[in-house]
Amino acid sequence: MNDPRPPYLRIVADIQRRIADGRLRPGDPIPTTRAIMREWGVAMATATKALTALKQAGAIESAPRVGAVVAARGLPSRSAGGLERDRIVRVAMEIADTDGLAAVSMRAVAAKLGVATMTLYRHLDAKAELTQLMADAAFAEIEYPEPPPGWRSHLRVAARLQWAAYHRHPWLPRVVSITRPVMLPGLVAYGLWTLRALDGLALDPDTRLHVYATVVNYVRGTAVNIESEAGAALDTGLTSKQWITARLPVDGPLIAQVTEPGADLDLESLFAFGLERLLDGLATVVTPRETRR
Repeated sequence: MNDPRPPYLRIVADIQRRIADGRLRPGDPIPTTRAIMREWGVAMATATKALTALKQAGAIESAPRVGAVVAARGLPSRSAGGLERDRIVRVAMEIADTDGLAAVSMRAVAAKLGVATMTLYRHLDAKAELTQLMADAAFAEIEYPEPPPGWRSHLRVAARLQWAAYHRHPWLPRVVSITRPVMLPGLVAYGLWTLRALDGLALDPDTRLHVYATVVNYVRGTAVNIESEAGAALDTGLTSKQWITARLPVDGPLIAQVTEPGADLDLESLFAFGLERLLDGLATVVTPRETRR
């Protein structure tokens, strides 16, 4: 079977196995760049990349007059091999929930798990796969109620379930794609439950899919603001309403040109208002023409 991983990662994995099974022990020299080129039949750049990855992961270190040797804390430890993908994903989600998606890296996840970075590549190909699995796990947390009667009520509940997931994980909107969806169990389950709202309606497949995607995209697009709003509240110590009130002495005359200074607007009211207007618009597509008269 062909190994789909890049050549340098295959070399890294092979050297990891030699360390794990004791063929290479702490202090033992690691194959040189030229030795790797000969053994694996790769170019010097690939061999150098493999050694660099091992060094960054803490598997090897430089020793005076010897060169690269197995680090005192070999990679990977035998216990690290017992990692489960679900545990890796959960730890990554905890980091994202606390510090934002930018803080998630293979190195950060490995550090929190207490293993070397390259150990994670036994379970995941790259960070891109990790973020997809994080999104899937977030949607898998949703508990679906018995759908209410009527397409509009059903879609409203679906939208609010998605909205709640974004509140639990403010980084989530950034990793959900509408035009390039990932077919993973948690995400598919949400899609299937939501699309049941349109069962029995005289909609062609394209229209059915566009109705679904429009609702998902509206919720996602509005939810992008959850993370920035939470950050602003943390930085200022004020909710959006309190912030606007505090700005009235300065911005009051300008606000008065747009609306009454006491008018109420926050992210929740914006979401609720927009959702109902979206459903109003979809009614022109979903509801048979004769029943709208």
